[in-house]
Amino acid sequence: MIDLHTHSTASDGTQPPAQVVASAVEAGLTTLALTDHDTTLGWTEASEAARRLGIALVPGIEVSCARGRRSVHLLAYLPDRTHPALVAELEQARDSRETRLDRMVDRMAADGLPVSVESVRAEVEEGATPGRPHIADALVRAGAVAHRDEAFAHLLSDRGPYYVGHYAPDPVRAVEVVRAAGGVPVVAHPLSVTRAGTVGDELLEEMVAAGMAGIEAHHRDHDPDAVRHLVDLAASLDVVVTGSSDYHGDGKQNRLGERTTTPEVLERIEALATGAEVVRP
Repeated sequence: MIDLHTHSTASDGTQPPAQVVASAVEAGLTTLALTDHDTTLGWTEASEAARRLGIALVPGIEVSCARGRRSVHLLAYLPDRTHPALVAELEQARDSRETRLDRMVDRMAADGLPVSVESVRAEVEEGATPGRPHIADALVRAGAVAHRDEAFAHLLSDRGPYYVGHYAPDPVRAVEVVRAAGGVPVVAHPLSVTRAGTVGDELLEEMVAAGMAGIEAHHRDHDPDAVRHLVDLAASLDVVVTGSSDYHGDGKQNRLGERTTTPEVLERIEALATGAEVVRP
């Protein structure tokens, strides 16, 4: 039971890293990856919990990328968290998210929505990567919406009235940086219809040519046709296929272990990595 895509309060999950690990053990997982957005903040806490609770942990990051208006998410497994180019990209992304959040909140408050910069900041753990889910949490707390999903359906949608972009590297550049840091890049949910544009085959092929090692095909945002297409594409490009929950605690309906990755694929990811190692009990 290997789940290679989860989030904690280091970004937009609702559980601290150690609790994500504990929940993974309760769910029967043998291995999980912690892949918070644009940060490695949760690695140390999660690693300590994994050793204590007897589960393997794959340290990772979900790097937010963009090409034009198309959002692309890149899972980076086992990179060197101190690599200068990777550190610089992540810092720039987090700084941009900070200012972007304030602008979105100001627009919403001007329209009378019960949200403020202070109320949103209160939802962000110290040092964590801020994001739209934290605005959603503030709206839920104020009684404006019932759940994050309701907030994202309109108010916080990529196509919604309050959307503001933030810095994100081109996905090919991100692949190159992750590989330079000794990490293994795998594109996350490329055919998700819930995000700003699906990732077409041409861009995926370009990313593979730059060093991308896999495609997350098994994901709840992919219907059976999308899964089949991505599995076939991965075979033609000779890259691995992963499956993951994209767990966010109570922040999403996704449940740990609802999609999984085979041990053989994890072995291939480990073999490619030179930046960090899987944490084992």
